[in-house]
Amino acid sequence: MKSTLIKQTALILIWLTGVAVNSFAQLMEPLNIVTTSVPFLRISPDARAGGMGDVGIATSADANSMFWNQAKIPFAEANSSLAVNYNPWLRNISKSIYLASVSGYTKLDDKQAISLSVRYFHLGQVQFTDFDGNDLQRYQPREFSFDVGYSRKLSPKLGLGIALRYINSSLASGTINGENYKAGNAVAADISLYHTGTDATGQGFNWGVSLSNLGSKIAYTSNANDKDFLPANAGVGIAYTAVFDANSKITFALDANKQLVPGIKYTGDTAVDAASLTKYKTYGVTNSWFKPNDAYSISAGAEFAYSNQLFLRTGYFYEDEMQGNRQYFTMGAGLKNKFATFNFSYLVPSGKNLTISPLANTIRASLLFDLSKASK
Repeated sequence: MKSTLIKQTALILIWLTGVAVNSFAQLMEPLNIVTTSVPFLRISPDARAGGMGDVGIATSADANSMFWNQAKIPFAEANSSLAVNYNPWLRNISKSIYLASVSGYTKLDDKQAISLSVRYFHLGQVQFTDFDGNDLQRYQPREFSFDVGYSRKLSPKLGLGIALRYINSSLASGTINGENYKAGNAVAADISLYHTGTDATGQGFNWGVSLSNLGSKIAYTSNANDKDFLPANAGVGIAYTAVFDANSKITFALDANKQLVPGIKYTGDTAVDAASLTKYKTYGVTNSWFKPNDAYSISAGAEFAYSNQLFLRTGYFYEDEMQGNRQYFTMGAGLKNKFATFNFSYLVPSGKNLTISPLANTIRASLLFDLSKASK
């Protein structure tokens, strides 16, 4: 049963996070599925972006910018800020699955900033079985990442950001049938650009580019040939803000993302095509970024701001039908005072099988603190 347990677990967790596998009804046709390890790195952690259809590459900067585009941070209004995010995830499946994150930054001067963030993903309790359905053991899978970032203005309008990431993924532990399972570890990096064209009133056009999770493979056993790819991704985003008067403005934003990971062919009975899997395992990290696949997503959102204190948001997220099929509307709101901002969002699935979607009734909550004002 070499690698059976960890592969079974990985597929369960990939499905739970809503990133990879389409509905079983569609598996009657051959698929070219793009799967990765640690898919929690592609879950939107903050409620502001969550209310806008998961857009964040070119929107205005805040303490959660590290999750979207590191290059935005030097253009943030606050000199120092901290964000705390909590996302009960897939509550239609389990009440104990959640994603929590903390992020923050401080500006070193008018041109540069440093930032830190931590993400923790808890998947409750999972009963492992072999292919015959026999119970093996129970385990509580959990994953986390730790990031450190640096960003700098290259000009008054253009910024560059770099982030380094350590990833730990514990899906199973112990020796089973002679195979020793352990937590997987990996390192990755993000690089991003951000350009702002807004004027003194805040009106104008922004754009951004983000390459994320470019790093090593991850392994859960000592088998050097049994490693999986990180969810490397290329994203581009645009945003336009229209200012109506001194108190009212609206921002429209659009993101497009494509995973930089090769696909694996599956036959109609959901079995892996052997030749495809062998080829998949031979790809190195760098050349895998340039292998074609069909995985892409598009998200669009809008945010109305009144007196920079009340925010109303909505958006839509679309993912390719054969690469995950996540499709949902979002809505959200935010309240801001001198020192803190509270954001809340709610997700409404669209498309087929709405009543059984594991994403139904997803909520996200974020609390951001302006540390520069709080210290005065």
